[in-house]
Amino acid sequence: MLKNVAVLLLDEVHPFELGVLCEVFGLDRSDEGLPVHDFAVVSAEGPHLRTHAGFTITTPHGLDRLEEADLIAVPASGNVMNKTHPEAALSALRRAVERGARVLSVCSGAYVLGAAGLLDGRRCTTHWRHAADLARRYPTAIVEPDVLYVDEGPVITSAGTAAGIDACLHLVRQEYGQDAANTIARRMVVPPHRDGGQAQYISRPLPRNACDTVGSTLAWMEQHLDQEMTVEQLAAQAHMSPRTFARRFQQETGTTPYRWLLRQRVLLAQHLLETSDRTIDTIAGQTGFGTAATLRHQFVRSLGTTPNAYRRTFRGPAATAVPDVA
Repeated sequence: MLKNVAVLLLDEVHPFELGVLCEVFGLDRSDEGLPVHDFAVVSAEGPHLRTHAGFTITTPHGLDRLEEADLIAVPASGNVMNKTHPEAALSALRRAVERGARVLSVCSGAYVLGAAGLLDGRRCTTHWRHAADLARRYPTAIVEPDVLYVDEGPVITSAGTAAGIDACLHLVRQEYGQDAANTIARRMVVPPHRDGGQAQYISRPLPRNACDTVGSTLAWMEQHLDQEMTVEQLAAQAHMSPRTFARRFQQETGTTPYRWLLRQRVLLAQHLLETSDRTIDTIAGQTGFGTAATLRHQFVRSLGTTPNAYRRTFRGPAATAVPDVA
């Protein structure tokens, strides 16, 4: 049973992500029949911490408080991917998992779990802006860039901002049942359940950091998304053998050429659905899917929704609607 919860803070912690954890696990809602947790905010870097928003947080709890926690949650913090994290904090996270506790990250807090070795060989996620970089830094982690959260017990990782709420409610649902999760969701005025596999809404384009070898080829691919492409053609474009190109592409992007191309085509389709009144057939041709049926199939697989439903979400019910193809 989840009784003791600690939130591990690093300097420049993001207030919203911290607030989510406090809201779900730190408030006394016993008057509504909900469990009360022994809750503490723990600093890894001294009693006074700056937030990403510029104000300061003070907490009396040090790393020793983590030793009794059933759940250790790590919210996002500023520039977390480029910091050297205190080894004592990383060791505490490893010990927690070894003794059967759970750990949960929100957004870029996944980098802390990666530094502790807790993502090795596990499925995980983070905010879409950081997913490719997380995969490069921790190559044995199985990074799923499009989902809201991943429960790879005892490690739970979630994407940016509101996806942390989904992951927390998922954990509450596991521990205490649907009614408890629904009650907390009503208090927070959020949906009681969004499946972890639901896609993040990602704006175009994805960053192309550290793509020293295939960067120019990626740029060319982005400009020709409406065309058919093979690994052999792309390798020739990059002046490499197909085998070398595929290996370099995987190393520098964290994915395969096919998956990268598919994702870029879906992103372009999202952009056109948000910003134009073009028909689904027209968008399918411009994004390289060819037909509306193929576009719809890949859109549902990637985002869990249809092109027309996506258009209505971002442009309202008055947006031009073309019937989806079955």
